[in-house]
Amino acid sequence: MAFINTAGKRDGALARLLHTTLDALRERRAYNAVYRQTWRELSALSERELADLGIARSEIGALSQEAAARALHRR
Repeated sequence: MAFINTAGKRDGALARLLHTTLDALRERRAYNAVYRQTWRELSALSERELADLGIARSEIGALSQEAAARALHRR
């Protein structure tokens, strides 16, 4: 009777899955941190300050997303 030991292969796959999942969570957390910081700082500006920068208040969300994406790609 022959036995096949595949426990090592499954453990490796599980470790890779866990590693990949944790990397994705870290990346998302970093993205969210930059997004929130950018949104908070731009939201604190007055209408006049935003106008001086050429930014409408309605653009703050999109600009925050762009800043977070750029910060993530620099890593």
